[in-house]
Amino acid sequence: MSGIAESRAALAHPMIAVPTHDELVEQLFVRDLKLFVGQTLEPAQQKIAAQIVPAIAGSGSNSPVDDLRHRMQSFESFTTWLSLKRESQRQLWAAVEDCVERQADQLEALAAVDAPKGTLTLDPDFVAPDYITRGDIHLMPGGNAHDDGSVLQGAVMDRGGAVYMLGRNGGMLNDLRGHTAMAHLLTVAPDIRPIRILDMGCGIGTSTVPAAVCFPEAEVHGIDVGASMLRYAHARAEHLGAAVHFSQQSAERTSFPGASFDVVYSCVVLHETSPTAAINILAESRRLLRPGGIAIHLEVPLLHTLGDIWQELSSELEAQFNNEPNWRGALTADYGQLMRAAGFTDIRTGYQATAFNGRTAPRKFGEASEGVFRSWFVTSGRA
Repeated sequence: MSGIAESRAALAHPMIAVPTHDELVEQLFVRDLKLFVGQTLEPAQQKIAAQIVPAIAGSGSNSPVDDLRHRMQSFESFTTWLSLKRESQRQLWAAVEDCVERQADQLEALAAVDAPKGTLTLDPDFVAPDYITRGDIHLMPGGNAHDDGSVLQGAVMDRGGAVYMLGRNGGMLNDLRGHTAMAHLLTVAPDIRPIRILDMGCGIGTSTVPAAVCFPEAEVHGIDVGASMLRYAHARAEHLGAAVHFSQQSAERTSFPGASFDVVYSCVVLHETSPTAAINILAESRRLLRPGGIAIHLEVPLLHTLGDIWQELSSELEAQFNNEPNWRGALTADYGQLMRAAGFTDIRTGYQATAFNGRTAPRKFGEASEGVFRSWFVTSGRA
């Protein structure tokens, strides 16, 4: 998104919404506003908090995070930052929705793929979990499970995702997390030749297609709770030449028989669920694996231990102002213990270097994070 003019032919795939000149300028403005909020305003608030925290820590407070928040609210810059944090996200979706709705008919026509390589299975009776429906995750209007019978909610997520990730997660393909998961798989099992692979919580398939690219002979499946997401994911994968079988299911309990996959993985799913759901998803990934199979769960590289008052407050604010239902729980979890409890062996927890191509990227995995977008937290284990 560095240029002013875009055409459908120049983009990563035909399904992504193409902005006009004015729409692109608006989207670039929102991108730059979000950069300013996150890279200039937030560090300034952290510096203010650093001056307050010692007094709170020395007071013996029973609620240090609440105390820090109360004191920070006396600073106008803090409340302004929070307002801009939420408003910039709202503006992002408003700008993208206008762009998508303008070309709704064209996107629907493109979604009608002839002779598809993969499949799409939707469940008209499916009920999305309450942690998905109680709030619009990332403030995307309607949320992940919204469905009007079209591909438009998926199209909004695709275009919005590229802006939301500031273009640093694979540009218009927005697929670096999927490739990073595959890079981790090849790091821990360089000679693996999986027959069946499952992506849990696949959304619009940005994390799923990389599995089909890295292992073209494998049967690749993706599941999600949103019907519109899956319609769009199916069309997107077809236009990218990937044979993927998408179905509408909850990752907590799928319809697949036990021991039916060689690889089961998820990408930034757990922080959008609940503590109980996260445990259930890990258990389900274990149930689905054949003996010796590998599960991989990739998350944002911002894990921290309890005790840093600013980090804990920051997590609460992210959950509140960006509707991240399990942000704090996912970022403070003991994944080694959770994976052991789910029945995994050969458990690994650490940071996988971001991969632009899962098969050819350097296989770099270790205990230290290289920072946001440079590495991703990963926990993995064998059945």
